[in-house]
Amino acid sequence: MHDVWLIARREYIERIRTRGFLITTVLIPIIMGGFIFGSSFLGSKVSSESHIAIVSSDLQPALDLQDELERPRLSDGASGPRMTVDVMGAGQETRAILDRELDSGDLDGYLWIAPAATPGAPPAFTFTPRSGDEQSLRNSLASAIDRVLLRERMARQGMAGADLDAMLQPVQIATVHAPHRVDREAAEVSVTVLFFLMYMVIMLYGMNVARSIIEEKTSRIFEVLLATIRPEEMMAGKIIGVGSVGLTQVAIWITAGLLLMSSAMAPHLGGQPLHFALTVPQIVYFFVYFLLGYLFYSSIAAALGAMTNSEQELQQLNLFLVLPLAFCFIALRAVLINPDSSFSRSLALVPPFTPLLMYVRVTLGHPAPWEVALSLALTSASIYAIIWVTSRIYRVGVLMYGKRPNLPELLRWLRYS
Repeated sequence: MHDVWLIARREYIERIRTRGFLITTVLIPIIMGGFIFGSSFLGSKVSSESHIAIVSSDLQPALDLQDELERPRLSDGASGPRMTVDVMGAGQETRAILDRELDSGDLDGYLWIAPAATPGAPPAFTFTPRSGDEQSLRNSLASAIDRVLLRERMARQGMAGADLDAMLQPVQIATVHAPHRVDREAAEVSVTVLFFLMYMVIMLYGMNVARSIIEEKTSRIFEVLLATIRPEEMMAGKIIGVGSVGLTQVAIWITAGLLLMSSAMAPHLGGQPLHFALTVPQIVYFFVYFLLGYLFYSSIAAALGAMTNSEQELQQLNLFLVLPLAFCFIALRAVLINPDSSFSRSLALVPPFTPLLMYVRVTLGHPAPWEVALSLALTSASIYAIIWVTSRIYRVGVLMYGKRPNLPELLRWLRYS
């Protein structure tokens, strides 16, 4: 065990003294913070006002719709999207003029109201947007048209205007969070940031284990070290040393993030409040599942490094690391939406996906204690099995040069005592 700690200490000290460690430790939080605050700042500067035109041969329905669209509406205490509406009569050149204004960007769209085909039927509405992605504008128009048509039908039945306004007034819904309940939106933001952090660090430092083995194989340092240290001890020392560097870097990033979020200037960065929720259990679970994920993937990376002789050969095999992590990235959205669904529960118990997806579940969902215990047990058992296989590949592969071994050769390595 003493030799394992010597190798781990050597790997740790060598890596934290490099410029690359210092640069990434400082640069990555700056980049992530820039994305978060930059997107928040730009979002606050984007105008929510739309400019449309309404064309109708009968101006009264168009004027009613203009009044409905430009009327400020409140929902949850926040003002709805602002809209500027121009009303104009239908003419021979009207459509051509409006099309030119769409092309120039002066209009976001125009609504053409055609008279009803039969008496008592509603008029026909045709909307032409400036771009194809105008779903929110279409929804606003549809809601306003429904209210205007309803108002007209009720007015024909003799209902007074004040009664109509009271009936069509939108309901105000106040949101009150339960005591000591973490805000869902803030929790999703926090867990997403930590998910990407875990994803990036596991992949980065897992590959660093493989690269370290290849570097020492090509320099023939192994031949000297193996005179006094067993291959299994060397592999364990590398995994522990490189992993400690990753834990150090992540601890620095999380500490910096907590300090930034707790500072007085944090709510004003980006032009609007930012909501993060990092609780103590959330951070503890993060480090637990980060450690399991790192051990799982770095053990595979150690085997890949022992099997290959160059960076080019390693790149051909790194799909064994990238594909499971990429699948977690793809499944993230589904787990965020419903962390307690059957899909999320079953997927989070598959060892290659457990570190990332079960962490999301324990933070946002309500997994049973036996599910958390089972995820830890299955992942630990998988890590033990992978290390057992990797150690046998490692002790033969580190001394093999030249051709990359094929599957039958790897099976023979596993049978060696």
